[in-house]
Parts: sequence; structure tokens; C-alpha cells
Amino acid sequence: MGFARACSVALVGVEGVVVEVQADLEPGVAAFTLVGLPDKSLVESRDRVRAAVVNSGAEWPQKKLTVGLSPASVPKSGSGFDLAVACAVLGAAERIDPAMIADVVMIGELGLDGRVRPVRGVLPAVLAAAEAGYEQVVVPEQTAGEAALVPGISVLGVRSLRQLIAVLCDEPVPEEPADGEGRPDAMLAGLMIPGTGLGTGLVPAAARGDGHRPDLVDVAGQLRPRQALEVAAAGGHHLLLSGPPGAGKTMLAERLSAVLPPLTRQESLEVTAVHSVAGILPPGEPLVSRAPYCAPHHSATMQSLVGGGNGIPRPGAVSLAHRGVLFLDEAPEFSGKALDALRQPLESGHVVVARAAGVVRLPARFLMVLAANPCPCGRHTLTGAGCECPPSAVRRYQARLSGPLLDRVDLRVEVEPVDRADLLGQGGRGESTEVVAARVRDARARAAERLAGTPWTTNSEVPGHELRTRLLVAPGALAAAERDLERGILTARGLDRVLRVAWTVADLRGADRPDASDVAVALELRTGIQRGVPMGAGER
Repeated sequence: MGFARACSVALVGVEGVVVEVQADLEPGVAAFTLVGLPDKSLVESRDRVRAAVVNSGAEWPQKKLTVGLSPASVPKSGSGFDLAVACAVLGAAERIDPAMIADVVMIGELGLDGRVRPVRGVLPAVLAAAEAGYEQVVVPEQTAGEAALVPGISVLGVRSLRQLIAVLCDEPVPEEPADGEGRPDAMLAGLMIPGTGLGTGLVPAAARGDGHRPDLVDVAGQLRPRQALEVAAAGGHHLLLSGPPGAGKTMLAERLSAVLPPLTRQESLEVTAVHSVAGILPPGEPLVSRAPYCAPHHSATMQSLVGGGNGIPRPGAVSLAHRGVLFLDEAPEFSGKALDALRQPLESGHVVVARAAGVVRLPARFLMVLAANPCPCGRHTLTGAGCECPPSAVRRYQARLSGPLLDRVDLRVEVEPVDRADLLGQGGRGESTEVVAARVRDARARAAERLAGTPWTTNSEVPGHELRTRLLVAPGALAAAERDLERGILTARGLDRVLRVAWTVADLRGADRPDASDVAVALELRTGIQRGVPMGAGER
């Protein structure tokens, strides 16, 4: 009787569980049994592995073969177990030394000719292996750079099963010919889900095709919305842009991700892990370093926004926008069920999706931008524009954004139509993205220094209790906010969010703590009621 084991990783959401792949050979009628709660694609690995082993020059054992995936209670899906199954079978057949593979984590799909194909989710799988104490992983050659992002792990990238057998047996490693020049690499097909990428709103529309990156200098006029955009980026505050069609709401939202600071190393690993599992990680770019941008269509379902699907839930738009921007254009056209599902991730920074196949916790700390027209025709706020929507239709349209959802939005700005002088450049051009991004970086650095030693890094994450007890504003600065609270203009949550915005405004102008003017700016951005204070974030 022969026995051998190797290791692989089962992904549940963006978290991994190390799975021991055990192979047992016994005398009897030749058969291949796979146990351990596999899905359809994993059951089919029996045929892939047999063909790959034979075509790699190894002999397939003609005995009763049982392959077990332990722990058996964890659902296992995908084709990433092929490599571990093949090596466990070869170890049981004594083609390779079982001791050489006992503590090696192997991730990869096998082609019928023995080539090792890349799979999605390599980074979170290697992270799970490192947390479990493993030090050696074998991955497809195309994803070796992604696996190498995890510190303390020895990564071996292989192109075929023949190469891996040669390495494990200390034999000369055969050369594998590369695909023909000028053709797309068919081996990278496993990393991308068909239909994802540029067409799904994962990059700003203006950044596609010609290489031009959106810049704030392209936006004509709109001084107040630009300043609100800067405050949103500096503090991580959610933003609502309301105004008629063609005023520039989408242009402003598309330029927000470029204003955000570059991701830290830890944030980059979090975002890369989500994108790797979702199948949208660009080949050749193993690490996402810029804040992502996700703009789903208003016909998106609740499952596509917060995550879900058949079997184990997959990341939704809120997770794809983790540490970046989630832009909901024509927000009132989204279904009320889908919009209200955003309430929990807006507060907690993660989303918990419960399905029959399991419960998955997905990261979802994003900056939400809503764009809305004032009425179905969009001309309700324009003087003499001929809006024919009855008052009841206007009320119904505006009520599609529920009160509890809007209560979680810190900044609400009216985007006015652009006048002729601004559109033709006669009023001067606004600041560029580079200038605004520098101020945002400085403001975030002040906030990070103030919040050092706490689990928070931006003002939008600080709980209200801390704002009212430890991070105190100047004496008397909250008088106007307290009056609004008594009149019912603000809720208790709204008061906390006003304090967070006031701290961000103070950070942008370099102040030690907010004063009455900073609170007035925050109140104006929150309620839309004019307070008679200048709106410049870095000026008085």
C-alpha cells in the first residue's frame, strides 16, 4: 500500500483554508475516487490529472486510488487542486519522494498535456498558507510574482508538471517551449473572468483607450463641488452630487480616485487579494497600487453590489471598490433593495454574505459617490427650463434614496449648470489633480499622526464617542450644530459625521483642531443650508 500527501488551499470568499490532499493506493480494480466535498470542476480533475501525468512521461498506477481532501467539511471548488492531487498520486506511486511534498503547498490547474495553468486567488491562498506556518509554495509561472508578494514564503513557479517532477527528484529540468510570438498567451485565460475589465466600469471611462488620465483641470467651473471632492478624498467621506444632466457630476466622480493617496503596502495586498479572487487582476501587474474605481450600471442587482451568487458567495462591487471609489451614477434608478443593502458596509467597512453554502466576510471599506438628478426629466432646479414633472413625481423620484441611506452620506452638494464663461475658459482653469492630491496627502498625514496608536487612519473611521470625549473641538464651536440637532435638522449620527468633516476641513487648512468656522463649513456640506462662510478647504 502506498500513501502520500501534499497541501493546497480552498478559498472561501477572500479567506483561505489549507487543505491536505491525501492519496492512497491499494490492490484492487483500477479506479479513481475523489472525496472531501468537491464541486463539479474539482470532480473533473480526475480526468485532467490522469491525462497530465501520462503525457508528462510518468506511469499512472493501475491500482485502486483514493484521493481525500481534508478537512472534508470545508466546501472545495475550482481547478487549483490539480497540481497537489497529481503530486500526491505520484508520491503514493513512489515516482517522487513523499517526504519532499508533505509540507509544500501547491496551487495550479493542469492541462491535458501537463502544462500548469494559472488560477485566480493565488495571493489570498498564499497568504493563508503563510498564516498556517508553511514556507514553500508551488504556483504556475505566470502567477509567481503575485505569490512572491507574501513575505517569508519561498515561491517556485513552474510551467509544467514535467518541470516540477524534475525539481522534486533532483533531475535535469526540461525546457518548455513558450507560445508563439505575437499571439495572446492562452495560459492567462484562467486569470480573467469573461466580461470583466474595462467594460464593467472598473476604471474611469475617460481613462480607457487612448491612455489619457482624467484630470480635475478638465472640469470647467464647479468650484463648490470641486472643494467637496477634496474634502471627501481627504477624510474618506461619502458624497452626494445632485444636479441637472450635463452639469459634470460624472466628470467629477471619475477624477476622485486619482486624488486619493497611493495605497499603502497593507492596503495594496487587501485590494489585490479581492481582485485576484474576482478575476479582474490585470496580467503582469501582480500588485494594485492605486485606489480602485468601480461604477456599476444602475440595473445592477443586490447580489452584484454586495456579493453573492451560486455556491460560495463571490465579491460584489462594494468589495471591488475596497480602499477606492464606488460611483453610483443615476442613483435613484437603482433598486431600493440594492441601495439599502449598502447601509451595513457603509458603517462597518465589511459585508457579511450568508448563503446556504456558507457565510463569507468580504472587505468593503470604500468611498461612495452618488449622482442624482432632481427629478425624472432633470430640469426641476433650472429656472425657465420647462420642467413638466408634477410635484408628486418629483417627491417619488427623490424618495428613492431612502433617509437611512442619505443619513450615512457626509457631503451633499448641488452641482449647478456650467455658465458660458467657465465653459469657454474665460473664468480661468481650476487646479490640477496633482495640486489637489498633494493637499489631500498632507491632510491625511495630519490625521494619521493624530490617530497614531488607534485602529483608525482617516477621520471618517473615528467613532462618535471618540469625537465627543477625546478629540474635542474648540470651545463653542458646536453651537450651530447643537441648534440643528434640537430642530431635527441633524440626527445623532449626523452630528458625528459633521464632527468628522469638521476635522477634515481643519486638517486641510493645517489647524490643530476645528473651530466654529470649520463646523459651519461641515454643516453647510451636510445640510446644504448656507452658513455664510467661505467654502475653500485650505483658506479662510
